Amino acid sequence: QVQLVESGGGLVQDGGSLRLSCAASPRTFSNYYMGWFRQAPGKERELVSAINWSGGRTYYADSVKGRFTISRDSAKNTVYLQMNSLKLEDTAVYYCAAGRKYSGSFYGTLAYEYDFWGQGTQVTVSS
Repeated sequence: QVQLVESGGGLVQDGGSLRLSCAASPRTFSNYYMGWFRQAPGKERELVSAINWSGGRTYYADSVKGRFTISRDSAKNTVYLQMNSLKLEDTAVYYCAAGRKYSGSFYGTLAYEYDFWGQGTQVTVSS
C-alpha cells in the first residue's frame, strides 16, 4: 500500500507560481511512476503531467507545456509539480497518483493506470 499526501496548493493570482509536493510511503516509491491529475468543477479528471520511475521521462498535457515542470526526489520519496505562469483555467483540485502497471521508461496516461491516489489539494487562480 502506498500513501500519498499532497501539499502546496492555495490561492494565487493570474501569472503567479505554486509548487505542489506529494510525499509517498513506503520506500517502494522508486518502483512507481507518478502522475499529477486535476479536476475542475463539472469537468472530468485529466492528466496534467507524469514521470517514470527514474525521472528520465516525462509527459505534459498541451495546456501546461512550458509552464509546469514535474520532478521526483527518490531520497525524499517526493514528487513535485512546479507551476509557473498560472492561468484562471488552471483552477482545480490537483491529485497525485502512483502506479506500476508499466515498467521501465513508461508511465500511465489514464486514471485507471494508477493504483494509489492522494486526497487532493485545491489550486485557485484569481484575476
